[in-house]
Amino acid sequence: MTQALLGCIADDFTGATDLANMLVRGGMRAVQTIGVPQTDTAIEADALIVALKSRTISAADAIAQSLAALEWLRAQGCRQFLFKYCSTFDSTADGNIGPVADALLDALGDDFTIACPAFPENGRTIYRGYLFVGDVLLNESGMQNHPLTPMTDANLVRVLQQQTKSKVGLVAYDVIAKGAQAVREKIAALKRDGVRLAIADAISDADLHVLGEACSELKLITGGSGIALGLPRNFRATNGLAEAEHAAGLPKMEGRSVVLAGSASKATNEQVALWRETKPGFRIDPLALSRGEPVVEQALAFAAEHSPQPVLIYATSTPDEVKAVQKELGVEKAGHLVEQALASIAWKLRDAGVRKFVVAGGETSGAVVQALGVKSLRIGAQIDPGVPATQSIGDEPVGLALKSGNFGAKDFFAKALKALDGAA
Repeated sequence: MTQALLGCIADDFTGATDLANMLVRGGMRAVQTIGVPQTDTAIEADALIVALKSRTISAADAIAQSLAALEWLRAQGCRQFLFKYCSTFDSTADGNIGPVADALLDALGDDFTIACPAFPENGRTIYRGYLFVGDVLLNESGMQNHPLTPMTDANLVRVLQQQTKSKVGLVAYDVIAKGAQAVREKIAALKRDGVRLAIADAISDADLHVLGEACSELKLITGGSGIALGLPRNFRATNGLAEAEHAAGLPKMEGRSVVLAGSASKATNEQVALWRETKPGFRIDPLALSRGEPVVEQALAFAAEHSPQPVLIYATSTPDEVKAVQKELGVEKAGHLVEQALASIAWKLRDAGVRKFVVAGGETSGAVVQALGVKSLRIGAQIDPGVPATQSIGDEPVGLALKSGNFGAKDFFAKALKALDGAA
């Protein structure tokens, strides 16, 4: 059995599958674990991704969980490590990107890393340290209305500097355009100036390949899933990685399907709206949940009524509707009610014969996979940029498509169901 080469720590579940998708596309066999495994049993894979739910918890807890993941990955023999967060740099003023990056650097005994959340394929680009979503700045993209991690500043150097005592610098685009050697020289200059964390510009996949090559010797890299584009080539160049023609292959999955949506993002709202034009959907009302109404039972009855046709069960709302609910219930309670309702629906549907789950929203995905008792996933082919088909490892496997709220085309739900039906 070959040891894993790349060890990854993701701060949410959908981000982990997004990252794994990138690595599989590069020919790396990837396995994603849900949390830190409680066993030292070696896993046959080129890349291991530990999916945490640490984006919005306290910085101290995020650090503790991330260090535990790092310890397990090091025990698996990984040579390089990647801390993965959202391509919209989702975080609070206090963290958790800066504090976790600092702690991982300390644990690895290193003194520098980059931070690059760019994902050009999904419209996330960085220029002069400013993050764009499509053609607008991050703080004009709708992310300023995020219920948990509102992003009101597009200057990532400034955002990251607020989260860390380390000096933050910038690897600007004009350096990256000159190639990997120029980036290495810039990194050396930044280190001489006392910089420990540096935002890296990237406006195309080619830039991410340059960064990947330039960072081949760093113990730690941080960023979005896009930064993983250039890493498989590095391992292949050192003869550590063989060509894997069937890295994305998954066994065919039988059974019924369901779509569960908890994200309030613009993309998920559009996906829900398109589905509801022609297909059945049941809306979860957080206020009804708070009043103790039997919403879960109603959703299950709705799914049974339309069986074997797949249904959508959703709590997706507009930003104004979300704010109104949060004002009445509080941010934490509103989110918890929805997550727990969808998680309960998921495991009860599994008991009723559902085996394929399409899930929208990082927090929702985390709650659902935990409810289903999923411990690890094999990563299959890409459905839409950043979202692969996956399949749980173990007895009675389930098929899962775990989607970050902002990802996927308008017809993503239909495509994901088709991909899970035809996994092979």
